[in-house]
Amino acid sequence: MEEQLAELAAQVAAIETKGNLTNTMFAELYYYLTIPLMVIIHAGFLAYEMGASRAKNALASGVKNILAFAFCIPAFYFFGWWVYWGFPTGFTLSEGPNGISGAAYANAIAWPWGESAIYMGPNTEDQIDGVFWGAFTLFAATTASIMSGALIERIQTVGFVICAIVLGGFSWTLAAAWGWHADGWLITQWGVHDFGAAGLVHAVAAFFALGVLINLGPRIGKFNPDGSANEIVGHNMPFTVTGLMLIIVGFWGFLMGCVVVGGEAWSWGGNYSTIYGTPTNLGALAFNVLMAIGGGIIGAWIVAKDPFWMMSGALAGIISVASGVDLYWPSLVFIIALGAGALIKPAAGVLEKFGIDDAVGAVTVHGTIGIYGMLILGITAAGYPALGGEGAPTISFIGQLVGSIVFILIGLVTGYGTSFILKMFGMLRVPEKAELAGLDTVKIPARAYPEGMPISAPAAE
Repeated sequence: MEEQLAELAAQVAAIETKGNLTNTMFAELYYYLTIPLMVIIHAGFLAYEMGASRAKNALASGVKNILAFAFCIPAFYFFGWWVYWGFPTGFTLSEGPNGISGAAYANAIAWPWGESAIYMGPNTEDQIDGVFWGAFTLFAATTASIMSGALIERIQTVGFVICAIVLGGFSWTLAAAWGWHADGWLITQWGVHDFGAAGLVHAVAAFFALGVLINLGPRIGKFNPDGSANEIVGHNMPFTVTGLMLIIVGFWGFLMGCVVVGGEAWSWGGNYSTIYGTPTNLGALAFNVLMAIGGGIIGAWIVAKDPFWMMSGALAGIISVASGVDLYWPSLVFIIALGAGALIKPAAGVLEKFGIDDAVGAVTVHGTIGIYGMLILGITAAGYPALGGEGAPTISFIGQLVGSIVFILIGLVTGYGTSFILKMFGMLRVPEKAELAGLDTVKIPARAYPEGMPISAPAAE
């Protein structure tokens, strides 16, 4: 009998081991697939911003997007991952997991040398950390792409790259440590809930861009002496709208990366959860993302009738519900997204009245709507658990407001400070003659349209 029980126990253990391995392999594949999906976001930003630029600046805008993607990868590898693991409780690094300092914990898990090398290389026993790091790296690169569109046609390439490194390697990562990490003080003390990163990715990036725009100034010809604004039209609206649609495709990978998949390397018991340990599933994404896209487009169409703003409305719709896409019912999502789509063009107009030249509406779509989404969640989901486990803090309007203020300040202060220093050293804005001639002419050893731009037939009277 004892031998039979021992054999049965061994069989059960083997089944559990096999199940854990299967779960871990599924989790590995899941995050691996989020990475190319999020790369599509960058393909979208590339097309979107090149099309929104005038022909004389099209390739220069493309080059900045390519460099933002490239530089954010090593910035996050060498520094950003360390910030995420080391700073959740604040700047003091006084207490981390198991009683050790946050700095010591971050050194052990996040830097690619010493003890942490087992997490950061081709270790066949570690199937998860590399792909999870990859998903986070694409979040970092996305922040720089969000910023880049606002600054097109007048920022220096090196200055832009420095801004991208600071934003992707530090600013958003600090916000993630405070508002996404399970030990983050915004979560544990204020109950902040930002599942889809409307605040800690989108708003941080947008307000970082706003800080840069204050120092960068508007494009030549944007504003008249009386303060009224002129519309500077990009050279290829179909390209821009197609790029926006690609960003929508990539958003599915972005939100997939916000989901924690159960596996041997995780403590979630084999189930889907948010990054906060609260339950969710992919069905919530399927319902709510599609309803957000529809609501955002319709809201923008009602107000603007312009395909650029309609597709921007799709982005705004998703961002407006991203914080609570794990909690909302689809009908509520549609209403929130409808409001977001209707809001973006008027909000962009208000920004122009302050003399801010945001070339593609990035501050409005990602910043204004990101904060709108954070605060709406504080009203509609008040009382829901913000974190898994007993005695967890709950979502509240005040908590979401505090989180919003912190995210705004992180973005605005670091963006303004970085760009102010660059401006002091003459590294922020291109010379006036270069801007007038076109950045492709003076900066890029290639031409977007070497045979000339096609001439459209005049409209019939």
